[in-house]
Amino acid sequence: MSQQQGYQSPDDKSLDSQEAEWASLGKTPIQILHEYGTASGNAPVYEMEKAEGSGHQPSFFFSVRVADIRCTGQGPTKKAAKHQAASAALKLLNLDAKKLTSPGKSDTNGDAADANYNPSSVSLLQELTIQRGWRRPEYAVLAESGPPHQREFTVACRFDSLTEKGVGSSKKAAKREAAEKIVAKLQSLSGGPEITWTPKPSVLLENVKKSSAEKISLLRRSPLNIPNADYIQMLLDLSHEQGFEVTYYDIDELTVNGQYQCLAELSTDPITMCHGTGISCSNAHNVAAHSALQYIKIVASSK
Repeated sequence: MSQQQGYQSPDDKSLDSQEAEWASLGKTPIQILHEYGTASGNAPVYEMEKAEGSGHQPSFFFSVRVADIRCTGQGPTKKAAKHQAASAALKLLNLDAKKLTSPGKSDTNGDAADANYNPSSVSLLQELTIQRGWRRPEYAVLAESGPPHQREFTVACRFDSLTEKGVGSSKKAAKREAAEKIVAKLQSLSGGPEITWTPKPSVLLENVKKSSAEKISLLRRSPLNIPNADYIQMLLDLSHEQGFEVTYYDIDELTVNGQYQCLAELSTDPITMCHGTGISCSNAHNVAAHSALQYIKIVASSK
């Protein structure tokens, strides 16, 4: 069955007459669409597609699926975006609201419709960043393997200092699994389903540059060409002193020379990312750590 699609923005005036009729009945588009779904056995399902903007001026995008149609809406709040999506759906359905229920009487104030909104972990992370002013999650495809008819994707999700990987038959599925693992970790760190965890403040590279602490001072005056040195431990010691975190991302694909490779990420502001290759994973980590130390040394030694 083909699926009809519609879009309603906050500035669209095409539904003014219909909305005036709905208002005269004391109902919102969300309520009317819910009543239609209850009567027809096609309960509308809402999903947040994305969230943009800043904490004081967010913009939400919602979709609603009902029967064989899918419509989207945009608004400054989740409720407003769902309102716009429901309006667009009602326009496509061409419903007569008066025939659904008696005027002014509704078995829902919109809360029942909200019960059909189950945000995915991807959407939940977007909401958290908007509501709390956190840095948005970042996703990266780490690997793609398998024959064309049976592809497997590995996607990494980085949310502040937390990182998880997801695997799926599509990039979207792998992204969703990675986000689910991040949400589970946030709930674990919060001690329950309500997320109370807060990220650590970012460490400004400018502050690292100005620091006169022991480890950074030692880095400034020490050579980084010592054979068989444990650069991973050196970087870890420096991170503890300066307050940033180090995360290593193993890259599944080998280099053209058959070596392992990885990325070392430092939770500085701006973020520091360094590449490393080696004959083993641990060797690649050590090389990446060495590159990170070289970069921090250059930054800390510059005037």
